[in-house]
Amino acid sequence: MDIDAWVWWLIGAVGLGIPLVLTAMPELGMLSVGAIAGALTAALGLGVVAQVVVFAVVSVALIAVVRPIAARHRDGRPEHVTNVDALRGRQAVVLERVDGNGGRIKLAGEVWSARSLDADQVFEPGQQVDVAEIDGATAVVM
Repeated sequence: MDIDAWVWWLIGAVGLGIPLVLTAMPELGMLSVGAIAGALTAALGLGVVAQVVVFAVVSVALIAVVRPIAARHRDGRPEHVTNVDALRGRQAVVLERVDGNGGRIKLAGEVWSARSLDADQVFEPGQQVDVAEIDGATAVVM
């Protein structure tokens, strides 16, 4: 049984594609695309040297071009804060006197229990406060 070279290249592409799916390493996908380019080169009847050169050039070009673009998009993406992390740094209005022992504030349209960050600091109703952190269901304000 004599198998054409392009079939071997496709087998190599699949062989590189399987670990890509299992490990999520995009470099393996780029090598797989290079193997497909090698298969096309073999299907056109070019020699083994040309096939290997096309495989290497396409693979290296994809890794050199696509990886930096993907890294830029991954690193440049703004981080979306949610839940209590989104409340840190926001302003709130004191509803009931807030001191080191407790009190109530209106934060993001909801009433929260609160305490002051500095145990000696006292905030009276109507004052604006900044949320330093969320401790369980209590906003720590300053």
